Amino acid sequence: AGVQLVASCDLAYAADSARFSTPGVHIGLFCSTPMVALSRNLSSKHAMEMLLGGDMVPASRAAEIGLVNEAVVPDVLTDTTMAMARKIAAKSSLTLATGKRAFYAQREMTLAEAYEYASDVMVENMLARDAEEGIGAFIEKRSPLWQDA
Repeated sequence: AGVQLVASCDLAYAADSARFSTPGVHIGLFCSTPMVALSRNLSSKHAMEMLLGGDMVPASRAAEIGLVNEAVVPDVLTDTTMAMARKIAAKSSLTLATGKRAFYAQREMTLAEAYEYASDVMVENMLARDAEEGIGAFIEKRSPLWQDA
């Protein structure tokens, strides 16, 4: 269940001492529910390696294959995650929601459909008040004041 949770997250950071596995195959059970999240976040070969082998994957390898963003020493794990959280929290929540929704929606589309959809999202995003504020702040070399509109 831990691998499924990590693979379901938008971002994941791990202590370099962490290990991840889908061990069901060792006892005659295929980890089919973790498979869903793994297959959507890792390459097929990396997901299958975890699912078919059932071995413990060290955090450094999990970072290499994209299961986690980064593996860090335990002493800086909280600082690392909080720095990313602060960075994201400083952005327009409207822009983040727009982007996250578009990211997941386009993954289920054909390439042509995805580009058409992304173009429509870009136009909609450009018309938002926060885009106007962000562009203005950039030009004026100041921090933006997001209104989430």
